[in-house]
Amino acid sequence: MEKPAAKRFQPRGRKVKILTTVGPASRSPDMLRKLVRAGADAFRVNMSHGDHQTHAETIHAIREIEAECHHPIAIFCDLQGPKLRVGSFAGGKAVIRHSGHFTLDRNPEPGDETRVELPHPELFGLLEKGQRLLINDGKIRLRVIRAGEDEILCSAEVGGVISDRKGVNVPDAEIPIPALTEKDRKDLAFAMQHGADWIGLSFVQRGEDLAEARRLMGGHGSLCAKIEKPMAVRRLSEIILLSDAVMVARGDLGVELHPEEVPPLQKRIVNETRKAGKPVIVATQMLESMIESPTPTRAEVSDVANAVYDGADAVMLSAETAAGEWPEEAVSIMHRIAAQVEHDDAYLSRVRFLDTPPDATTADALAHSCMTIADTVPIAAIVVFTGSGSTARRVARERPSVPMLVLTPSIKTARRVALLWGAHAVTTRDIGSFEEMIAKGKRMALRHGFGKAGSKLVALAGVPFGTPGATNLLHVVTLIGDELKRHTS
Repeated sequence: MEKPAAKRFQPRGRKVKILTTVGPASRSPDMLRKLVRAGADAFRVNMSHGDHQTHAETIHAIREIEAECHHPIAIFCDLQGPKLRVGSFAGGKAVIRHSGHFTLDRNPEPGDETRVELPHPELFGLLEKGQRLLINDGKIRLRVIRAGEDEILCSAEVGGVISDRKGVNVPDAEIPIPALTEKDRKDLAFAMQHGADWIGLSFVQRGEDLAEARRLMGGHGSLCAKIEKPMAVRRLSEIILLSDAVMVARGDLGVELHPEEVPPLQKRIVNETRKAGKPVIVATQMLESMIESPTPTRAEVSDVANAVYDGADAVMLSAETAAGEWPEEAVSIMHRIAAQVEHDDAYLSRVRFLDTPPDATTADALAHSCMTIADTVPIAAIVVFTGSGSTARRVARERPSVPMLVLTPSIKTARRVALLWGAHAVTTRDIGSFEEMIAKGKRMALRHGFGKAGSKLVALAGVPFGTPGATNLLHVVTLIGDELKRHTS
């Protein structure tokens, strides 16, 4: 039985969304409920850790909470991608001398302080003199002296302790391996079977990397390209075009790039994705200290605020909520930072500093008009009727000054919109006439707290109703007292 309207989920009071990673510290149904109450709009299931049974239980718990709060919640399944690793060492570890020589080869025997196996034949013959190899998240930095078919001789620019199976990053070369491993294919099939709304694709280097994932998804869910390699940055426009959203994976970018290169690159990725009218997520190490501390550093607060000022659609928490000691507090503080920034008088001008001109289509022109009307007339909300979510994305690209109430007959669309800037999605039966559109828009706005007597709304839809891609109707309506009485009686 449906719960009373008074207990329905209310708008967050902020436009940027919070993507929260689920892990051992947060996967219990009770903690998931707390995270939703604290401000989580979507949950990231990291396929790099855990098994399918655990992930299935997590997804089921999220869907139950979604039903309880009568509000769509997005599930983002993040694929691991290929991992390059060194082999093993005699005794489990060795010490590489600073400025000494170290060889990576194809010999499977345990390594020592002079050499170790690199069990990735595709790298031999690919690397060139002067290119870098980064081991253990960049803690060890090697520079190639000579690369052959069987061994790669390097100079250790930064040495140190190296142990079994540590990861290897190759920032200066395009690696000829696909973005999907056999594990990823199984994980993707699992995600589709369990109704994941978003798939995060790791190790993207080129547009073609997205093609196989698209094929395996079979038209279900949306695909987010994770930008975590310099090679992807070189083909950013192509990757944005072929994806449904983009994630700035700053942790991995920070390993392969110099630290000072990451902030301007983050802004570039956010800007280019916004121009394309697609959601962009800023991720990793946003409130890193909250893994152990109940409060963030001032630098972390500024980091989150900076992403919000840049107009990112979503900001992500990873280890803070997956394995940290203060998951609920991390979500709550991120919510408070975002809300405070959005109440800054300078926020809107900062977000709109990026010019996002509409495409030469009727739908884009009307979406732009929604923003202009909201800037000119006191508007409570923009009510968007959509089947696929494309109209909502067009409106969000304009970064209007008022929230957007997205009405859709598709629960799948409503869930995907949970990562879209400024959108509050509600599932409802499709409309069949202009009169029904106006009546339903008013009713839903009142029910979900987007207006009161005397408030004006902008309604955006397409005629004929129910036809995808036919956005061609904009109407301004006023909520009157009698409607408010009928809704509350």
